[in-house]
Amino acid sequence: MFIRIEDFAAEWTGEAELTASMLDVLTDDCLGQEVIEGRRTLGQIAWHLVRSLHFMTTLGLKFDAPSGGEEAPASAVHIASEYRRISSDLLYAVRTQWNDETLRESVMIYEETWPNGSSLRYTIMHQAHHRGQMTVLMRQAGLQLPDVYGPTYDSWIEKGIAPLI
Repeated sequence: MFIRIEDFAAEWTGEAELTASMLDVLTDDCLGQEVIEGRRTLGQIAWHLVRSLHFMTTLGLKFDAPSGGEEAPASAVHIASEYRRISSDLLYAVRTQWNDETLRESVMIYEETWPNGSSLRYTIMHQAHHRGQMTVLMRQAGLQLPDVYGPTYDSWIEKGIAPLI
């Protein structure tokens, strides 16, 4: 749970950049990649990351929703640019509409009490969860993964270092 706005801001800035770096690798051709038939495609997961940030408005924050509807766009560039915009808007809303005391307040969501500071932590963890799903689909689509929490297998190879197995 976050108890200071600036602690969230520092962590969100880094995490949002990691997510954006993954979205920047996507191509229009790979958006239909699915792990198995009938499950979310890579494009749908990416768009879910964009759209899910607006869920924070249920906690009382006010900022514009992503442009486009519920269906994932066919443009990888649009997904990445909307993510950058809405992640920035979320951070701005937290900084300007809440304060450290607001983080201790709670809101009822799905018949559960959610402290605002915990909701911010959940938002970061939600992003990491879906980034993990995306890595599998990105590899299946033949994309090179960016380094996220450390070098990828491919990054080690590029550096001339034997990857750990």
